[in-house]
Amino acid sequence: MTALIATLLAAALYLGGTLYQLHCLWQRQTASPSILRGVGALALIAHAISLYGEIFTGQGLSFGFFHVSSLIAWLVIAVTLVFSLRAPVTSLLLVMFPVALIAKLLAWLLPDQGAATVPGHSALLVHVLMSILAYGILAIAAFQASLLALQNHQLRHRNPVRFNHTFPPLQTMEALLFQFVLCGEVLLTLALISGFVFLDNMFSQGVAHKTLLSCLAWVVFGILLWGRHVRGWRGSKAIRWTLAGFLLLMLAFFGSKLVREFILPM
Repeated sequence: MTALIATLLAAALYLGGTLYQLHCLWQRQTASPSILRGVGALALIAHAISLYGEIFTGQGLSFGFFHVSSLIAWLVIAVTLVFSLRAPVTSLLLVMFPVALIAKLLAWLLPDQGAATVPGHSALLVHVLMSILAYGILAIAAFQASLLALQNHQLRHRNPVRFNHTFPPLQTMEALLFQFVLCGEVLLTLALISGFVFLDNMFSQGVAHKTLLSCLAWVVFGILLWGRHVRGWRGSKAIRWTLAGFLLLMLAFFGSKLVREFILPM
């Protein structure tokens, strides 16, 4: 019952935060960062309570498809709220609140099947949590790149309406994008290293494609950071490389889980 109440409360808060931002957008006003932080913090508390009941089991931690989706959504919003204390990133919540709402409701409505369980005392848990953290940070980078693409499109077509009143200036958006990419690349590096350390064979039949796609994503983000530092890449090129790297990472992270748990369940 506690988990149900927490789930519904989190969903209501995410919905309320989304509607508030849409109202501000329609009125061409800037949403109050303080209100968004307050709503987001309350939603995160309720979301965490429901997550605890879903993920922690008697055998360890369950990392099923929808549980992981909900956990990543929680992490993405938590990191965004922390970053918002020193950078203008609350505009990202316009996309993240609805995503978290959907992820939370799906985790509640659709029970995971064939979910992997990791013992709480296992060293493998370090690799799993590091991977989730890296994915969460790079997901924020992908959201940032998407909003930057929209902002670029509107300015290029001399149509700076509604959305642009919500976003920070282009230079600020680009600087934040590369900060997220750099942070995510460092965490992804640590996740890959921990995988090679704690797993017997990172290229075994069950995880070979995940390892390969994750390594390719690591290379793509590395090239992007090199291009920014050496060639001064920005704008559309930075957006394309960010989204390409995230797509590879998404296929690595969710593709195999989707196939194993729903298409070809064990």
